[in-house]
Amino acid sequence: MTTTRRFDLVLFGATGFTGGLVADYLAGISREESFTWALAGRSNSKLLAVRDRLAAAGVSLPEVLVADVNDATSIRELAASATTVITTVGPYWLYGEPLVRACAEAGTHYVDLTGEPQFVHAMREKYDALARKTGARIVTSCGFESIPPDITVLFALNELKKRIGEAAFQASDIVVKGGVNAGGTISGGTWHSAVEAMSSAREWMTKRPHQPRDHVHAVKTPVYHDRHFGLWALNMPTIDPEVVRHSARVRGDYGHGFAYGHFMMMKNPLGLAAVAAGVGGIFTLAQFKVTKNWLLKQRLPGEGPTEAQRAKGWFHMNVVAQGGGETVLCRMAGGDPGYGDTAKMLAEAGLCLALDKTLPEHTGVITPASAMGEALMPRLARAGLTLGLI
Repeated sequence: MTTTRRFDLVLFGATGFTGGLVADYLAGISREESFTWALAGRSNSKLLAVRDRLAAAGVSLPEVLVADVNDATSIRELAASATTVITTVGPYWLYGEPLVRACAEAGTHYVDLTGEPQFVHAMREKYDALARKTGARIVTSCGFESIPPDITVLFALNELKKRIGEAAFQASDIVVKGGVNAGGTISGGTWHSAVEAMSSAREWMTKRPHQPRDHVHAVKTPVYHDRHFGLWALNMPTIDPEVVRHSARVRGDYGHGFAYGHFMMMKNPLGLAAVAAGVGGIFTLAQFKVTKNWLLKQRLPGEGPTEAQRAKGWFHMNVVAQGGGETVLCRMAGGDPGYGDTAKMLAEAGLCLALDKTLPEHTGVITPASAMGEALMPRLARAGLTLGLI
């Protein structure tokens, strides 16, 4: 369990593209919610430049901490200074483990925005028991991957429970399908994370731990037309369905049996086919050193969409939950999925872990729904995301 720390929150990676957006959002929130915080990263001069930018906005200024993932002492000191650490330093498979280890050892809560399954599984295998012992909540995938599906599914299941009653809900087999339709522009950091994840995917799949034989299953429908939303849906091999299903395992209150499938949704089935072909092509190129390096050069770390491009971004997270003879339809909607709203989600998740007193009891290397649950919902609403029935 965390003890009194110097800071409620430390933002590690504050000088990067997404880190800068998180810093801006936290600075704005500091006008309405009181918390102590610091900016952390490798370069003192760059951190001070971020701090100067925030000063121009007339907000309460954070302190500055210099830390590097290659300097174990600085990372341990960073973790020990905070109740919660937010990190935007990726690709996480390359740079994330030292901070996870330090937070698990110190009993410090941790949030990141990784979408890299191999990283999440490795951190769970290595540090889950330690984090449970120290009371740390190590919460991965707290951006567009995977807060919208994880929290929207929880919202839908709570509504389903209201309709059929607690006893009937817990005795029922629950089937949930989640579908994303969205528009946005990718940044250099996310591009590099995606290419690195694809390049190591085949090796990771051979070492991937077997899922337990339990009450939690995958919906294996590859493609279908969703009559509820009037959209075509294609199964998405992302981290999102694994996050939702792990929430079901950790929480243990998703019904007698629980199945979840995660899909990309579009009006035009040809559009889905084009996206699938494009992803398949990138995956193939990422397997070879020469073509992988070419892919990495297409976008550089630190590059990201402009404010005007982010303003055009949007997403819908559509969920259909069925069980006990009832069907619930709900949706989370927001703006720019990759950066604008991801920064807000990440910031609010960090604040939730640092400040909220009514969190679920679960600790370890866990998920947004199992670590924060309903406590995160009003914070997402404050960030401008809408969540409700359809």
